[in-house]
Amino acid sequence: MITANLVKELREKTGAGMLDCKKALEATNASIEEAITWLREKGISKALKKADRIAAEGIAAILVEGNNAAIIEVNSETDFVAKNSEFTTMVNDILAVIIKSDVSSVEDVLALSTSEGTVNDLIIAKTAKIGEKLSLRRFTKVTKNDTESFGTYIHMGGKIAVLIKAEGLTKEVASEVAMHAAAMRPLYTTSSEVPTDVLDKEKEIMKEQLLNEGKPADKIDGILVGKVKKYYEEVCLEDQIYVKAENKETVKEFVSKNSGKLISMIRYEVGEGMEKRNENFAEEVAKQIGNN
Repeated sequence: MITANLVKELREKTGAGMLDCKKALEATNASIEEAITWLREKGISKALKKADRIAAEGIAAILVEGNNAAIIEVNSETDFVAKNSEFTTMVNDILAVIIKSDVSSVEDVLALSTSEGTVNDLIIAKTAKIGEKLSLRRFTKVTKNDTESFGTYIHMGGKIAVLIKAEGLTKEVASEVAMHAAAMRPLYTTSSEVPTDVLDKEKEIMKEQLLNEGKPADKIDGILVGKVKKYYEEVCLEDQIYVKAENKETVKEFVSKNSGKLISMIRYEVGEGMEKRNENFAEEVAKQIGNN
């Protein structure tokens, strides 16, 4: 008897779609091992072979609909595939279901329904068709009220995406701030967001540097005030010098001058913090030719 659990087990082991798994089990008298062989012979379990590959390229994208916005990063193995219309259409399809749903984790998103089954089914199908490992790495859904605004910026066709939420700013000004964030790589929106343990560690490093430079121990606390301020200017969006400013005004000052206040910033840079492929495209092609 072919049960739902059996289909689920085969699907998890092969990455094949639900209907294909059911067909494989029917064709092999519900034998998991024989069903795996059946799927491989049919070329359906291609996605499984790519599960351990590195996918650190891809696209970061944003969708805004009224008071809702969603930002995601979907990865591929090569930049070439990230520009493929099949891949970009899949990214847009995932964004479209996220923005209409109440989801809080990647697992929640993978279970959402699309016109081609679940999001997970869609990714598996595209992995098999395109021939590279594809994966949804992360997402954030943001909502606002009518007095708030979204600012967005996409850099280099999706290498970097920034979503700003602000109070009192026009969409255009908020998007200017998003462009600044794309260029200057802030880690936090405001200094109050810097975790205490992170700041304490930075202070310890600063103290050691000052002691190694021979600064008097009784002067260090005073010097630290300036160093912490400098640290905030590097990692906090509001404290950074606005890239288009001619008079050294900060982003906070620029926003305030435009009668607004920053609420949040989400910045995705494709592949940040991930292991990168160390082989080039020509080597990959040569490897594939050699395997055929």
